[in-house]
Amino acid sequence: MSQPEAKSPEPKSSAEEPWPVRVVSQKVGAWIAKLGWVWVDGQVAQISRRPGSGVVFLTLRDPSADLSLTVTAHRDVLDAGAPGLAEGARVTLHAKPEFYPARGTLSLRADEIRQVGLGELLARLERLKKLLAAEGLFARERKRRLPFLPGRIGLITGRASAAERDVLMNTRRRWPAVDFRVINVAVQGPTAVPQMIDALKVLDNDDTVDVIVIARGGGSVEDLLPFSDEALCRAVFGARTPVVSAIGHETDAPLLDYVADLRASTPTDAAKRIVPDLADEMRLIEMARNRLDRAVISTIERERHRIESWRSRPVLARPESLIDQRAAEVVALRDRAGRNLEHRVRRADDDLRHTVARLRALSPAATLQRGYAIVQRADGDVVRAAGEVAAGDRLRIRLAEGEIRAAVVGEDSK
Repeated sequence: MSQPEAKSPEPKSSAEEPWPVRVVSQKVGAWIAKLGWVWVDGQVAQISRRPGSGVVFLTLRDPSADLSLTVTAHRDVLDAGAPGLAEGARVTLHAKPEFYPARGTLSLRADEIRQVGLGELLARLERLKKLLAAEGLFARERKRRLPFLPGRIGLITGRASAAERDVLMNTRRRWPAVDFRVINVAVQGPTAVPQMIDALKVLDNDDTVDVIVIARGGGSVEDLLPFSDEALCRAVFGARTPVVSAIGHETDAPLLDYVADLRASTPTDAAKRIVPDLADEMRLIEMARNRLDRAVISTIERERHRIESWRSRPVLARPESLIDQRAAEVVALRDRAGRNLEHRVRRADDDLRHTVARLRALSPAATLQRGYAIVQRADGDVVRAAGEVAAGDRLRIRLAEGEIRAAVVGEDSK
């Protein structure tokens, strides 16, 4: 509800005498009377039409806060501006604030009441949608992923509603061990938004809750207005726990769907998104085990074939054949080395015999064998000419066999 701002009265000095209650009440009433006529927007929480009375009493509630005011209007004013007005409807009224000093209560006296039409509601929602989008409340990058298997799920929904039954039944059907903390709230009407915000705070502060689901079945645009409330959208945006919006059917798109971390088209769809299907997971595990078994068996078979291939090779089929082959090579090399050595020795022996024969042929002993002799003086020098000796010199004559001692007796006459 909107009201014009006004300056508060200046506080009286503590040195002045205290005011009586009636004076305070009168001054408050006088100050409120100065406000004049204002336009007020709100939601009708209660309508009271007293039989035989021309006055209608309305309880007007702020959609986003736990505040309400009593509105009085003439029956003709209501019938002229909102003839089919019902509880829960949004209205805009022109009223004057009035303060009753005797009871100390504030109320509004309306002279014009307008029921907010669907077109105007949609226009307001569109303006709010653009505002929230500009502030980043719909940004995709800020949305958090839901845990694969939440330990505990918080559920905010109407008491004994079809939405509650669908979420609980389908979630437990998919994962029987799932745990819930359910908080039942009003999902339409003037108290819906405050109750849902309070429930969201309770679940968000519960460390055991891993994901929060806000669920409601289908309804008209007016019925779903609480889920497009700005205060609720901001509360969901500020929550630490991931929030799932499961409102209405495919055609319903309250602003909560854009702010939530995940939008489910229906409460049943929410159940499919927040927990995995146990049967599917068991099937996937079985498939994974089968693939693992096949992979292990395939690896074993491949390695077995490789070993068999290695074993079929001659070197592994008859390991001693490699030794026999090398032994034969050693014997062949030894025989060839022996033949080569024998050939070299034989050739060296022949060379030695030839050399000995040549030496013998050229040696002085061979010359002596042919009748020659070697004449040496006593000092061992060989006599090569007759003039090298004189008469009386003693000589040593070496023959092929033995030697002769002689002396020079004289020179040759020649």
